[in-house]
Amino acid sequence: MQKEVIATQKAPAAVGPYSQGIRAGDFIYTAGQLGIIPGTKEFAGSEIEDQTRQALQNLQAVLEACGSCLEHVVKTTVFLADMGEFARMNGVYAESFPESPPARSAVQVAALPLGGRVEIEAVALACDCEGGQEDCGCGCR
Repeated sequence: MQKEVIATQKAPAAVGPYSQGIRAGDFIYTAGQLGIIPGTKEFAGSEIEDQTRQALQNLQAVLEACGSCLEHVVKTTVFLADMGEFARMNGVYAESFPESPPARSAVQVAALPLGGRVEIEAVALACDCEGGQEDCGCGCR
């Protein structure tokens, strides 16, 4: 099985020895995404809702760069600086996964990079519609 490195300017650049995403066969593994605006080191806002929304947009950009989308996510892990903000994060998260949400783990960590409040990583399936197949209606196109 081959491993393909995924990189896009539509999500924050990797700032260390890791890739934004890896495609291995029919699976896509993303690095954790913070709520940072691409091309900057600035958070989308100070509130958990703002950072969650931006983290999910960054996740979507990485997935789209390798032929997938949020509809094909099968598992996420959410890292929170404060579990007390879980309900607020969850409200925004639910907007991105309104039907058939993926499996998920959510954990509180001691700290996140750059002082972030939330980081989200995902495992997704690659979509066939980018490979010349008929549009499957998933939103990847």
